[in-house]
Amino acid sequence: MDDEQTLYSDFEIEQGRLLFAQECNFLLGIDKLGQLPDSSLPEVAFAGRSNVGKSSLINALTSRKAIARTSNTPGRTQQLNFFNLGKRLILVDLPGYGYARVSKTQVAAWTRTLKAFLRGRVTLRRVCLLIDSRVGIKDLDREMMDMLDSAAVMYQIVLTKVDKLKNNDLMILTTKTTDELTTRSAAFPTLAVTSSNKLIGIKELRAGLASLSN
Repeated sequence: MDDEQTLYSDFEIEQGRLLFAQECNFLLGIDKLGQLPDSSLPEVAFAGRSNVGKSSLINALTSRKAIARTSNTPGRTQQLNFFNLGKRLILVDLPGYGYARVSKTQVAAWTRTLKAFLRGRVTLRRVCLLIDSRVGIKDLDREMMDMLDSAAVMYQIVLTKVDKLKNNDLMILTTKTTDELTTRSAAFPTLAVTSSNKLIGIKELRAGLASLSN
């Protein structure tokens, strides 16, 4: 795996800091495609299994405590939630998949909306696909990767909660994950290795996402 910290110059790191220091406002939450907001701004979506840390990562990126609500209850984010970052970038918090406490009918409805969003949103520049570093890529994640590959939507694997791993275990995980990504047509080649709690990798991820706002 490339060392992400060497990928960005001091200038790019600063550009990322400046962007994510801008005002970040909640726009709306939707559960039907007909409610999608019109936008000429580039969008970055955050996807992952329920309770993988999406809301915590968005909060860490924006240095806010409650831009995206966090919860220990899987499936709490039940809509596509849109946030306007500095009138330059739209952040989209997607419903967690692998829901444990909602009906199959509700899951099916969310899944249809999510698939349609991924396949038809021309302003969507990247999906950050979050993977809990303690468990690695699972079959549900691979289903999402299949969907993104099919839709030709670029996605970047973001390993979360890496502060919970020993260095050797993290090295093994990143090597294994990078090897799997070589078979994926729409995968961004570099992993993001992060901890929202310890702010590991946050400035590098900011820099990478800020480049999409240009």
